[in-house]
Amino acid sequence: MRVRAGQPPDPATAPHVRWIFEQRLAGRSVASIARALNDNGVLCPSGADPARNPHRSGRQWMLTTVAAILANPRYTGRQVWNRQRTDRDALPDKGTFDRHHEIQRWSASTDWVISREIAHTPLVSEEHFVAVQAIHSAPTPADGIPRCYVLAGVICCGVCGRIMDSHWVHDRAGYRCRHGNTCTRPTSSRRQKTLYVREDHLLDRIRHHSCLRRHHPAMRDQDPDSVAGYLRLNNMIIVCDHDAWTIETDTEVFPLTAPTSVLPRAAKIPAQRDGDRSKREEKSRFVGK
Repeated sequence: MRVRAGQPPDPATAPHVRWIFEQRLAGRSVASIARALNDNGVLCPSGADPARNPHRSGRQWMLTTVAAILANPRYTGRQVWNRQRTDRDALPDKGTFDRHHEIQRWSASTDWVISREIAHTPLVSEEHFVAVQAIHSAPTPADGIPRCYVLAGVICCGVCGRIMDSHWVHDRAGYRCRHGNTCTRPTSSRRQKTLYVREDHLLDRIRHHSCLRRHHPAMRDQDPDSVAGYLRLNNMIIVCDHDAWTIETDTEVFPLTAPTSVLPRAAKIPAQRDGDRSKREEKSRFVGK
């Protein structure tokens, strides 16, 4: 949403900016805000101003678009410089001349230059803007007890390659990956199934893996913090997908027992087992003559 110094707010887009800040202050997630904008048919910034955004599709709101609006101090009425910079990256050497290409990158917020004076009509108060910056995506537990995720940052999704998110469910630590789905669009049948792994199951497999303990005796330690510390110290990662878990080092791969191999996918009741036995006792129809 473009804000021009010395000009009044755009009546078509300013209400949506205010609404975004109001919803975030009310506790709504960034993804939920983006989904609501799409569901209500609100034009995204590149759709409302395609001439200024020819490189963007303009089809829908993205999570990153809403996050960028919430982090932009220009909506407090102040002018901001140096939010983007132009770098000249070297191209592969194919001759005697140095070749470069220019690319725009976002500067760190600490490098921004913000005016002391109000330059245009603010859409949000400075108090509310600061309050929004203090809102973090990690939810605060209702009971106020901090959650501990021992393996945070060392579990990688084998489906999409992302680091799995810490996830507390049923009073225990776990990790999940939604493969980049941000809930800004309705759920479809083509979306890959969310991957979920329990932390206690992973630690149990690591402690009882005989081959892993022979090569890395420190992994026999029963203290979860020591096991996690050893993984990080030796640059080891745990790779999980829906069918198998592995521990990977720079030179080795240790397959852990696949989650689906612990128990059969569907346990049979006694009547089904008896039925199978009767079938095996029947004479085959393909008896050689």
